[in-house]
Amino acid sequence: MYLGIDVGGTKTLVALFSRRGRVVRRRKFKTAQGYRTFLRDLEVCLKDFKKYKVESVIVAIPGTVQKNYSVKFGNRKWDHIDLFTPIKKLFDCPIHFENDASLGALYEGYRLSGRVVFLTFSTGIGGGIVERNRILPESRKFEPGHKKYEYNGRVKEWEDIAAASAIENYYHVDCATDLRKKMAMEDVAKRVYLGLPDVAKKYRPDTIVLGGPLGKIFKLYMKYLPEISGVKYRRPKRPNESVIYGCYLLAKQKLNSKERE
Repeated sequence: MYLGIDVGGTKTLVALFSRRGRVVRRRKFKTAQGYRTFLRDLEVCLKDFKKYKVESVIVAIPGTVQKNYSVKFGNRKWDHIDLFTPIKKLFDCPIHFENDASLGALYEGYRLSGRVVFLTFSTGIGGGIVERNRILPESRKFEPGHKKYEYNGRVKEWEDIAAASAIENYYHVDCATDLRKKMAMEDVAKRVYLGLPDVAKKYRPDTIVLGGPLGKIFKLYMKYLPEISGVKYRRPKRPNESVIYGCYLLAKQKLNSKERE
């Protein structure tokens, strides 16, 4: 069985998968602001999975992965922390860390032809790049949300314009998925489109998957998105769970690779 741990900015999701991809057990808890509190919550959660025969653990991190277990979290001041050791104490199996958006891209781009760019519009804007069911090296340095654009007469980072959190603040709603009116959808499409031509020009994808909370309302604003020659837009298969299913696919790939050696 494979264990996936998706450490998000607001919640952490843990799911145990069978070798065929069926979710056997899952748990979710709020991601604490303090690292020590988070570690304690994680340990309590993971103890529920110790009775299972876990063959591999994949940890999704919202930031930069360095040397497998030393990481820099995108929305926490938890630079150069060690998550490997506390997890290794509980599970005597291979443990791998990967950027969460890259894992989302792995799942959403799985079995799609050509190159796929996955963009997640959530607290910020993250992304990943895959081709032939593999995460590409450039995916690990892919930070599309920090590029600056002008919108409504002001120059801001793309994620301060088009992330779900930015749209929620602008429209004073709890969740971007609550928006439905045509005027709002036209505005969402304009905000989302700002960075798409640059992404398409630099990475030359065949498909761009638009995920995160905005992935849930993709069908409402897609009609207002200008086309990009040679690029298809797609909604995510699992807007809320792309990352955790990406954990499963990466675990499966690594195990298959090891078995072939």
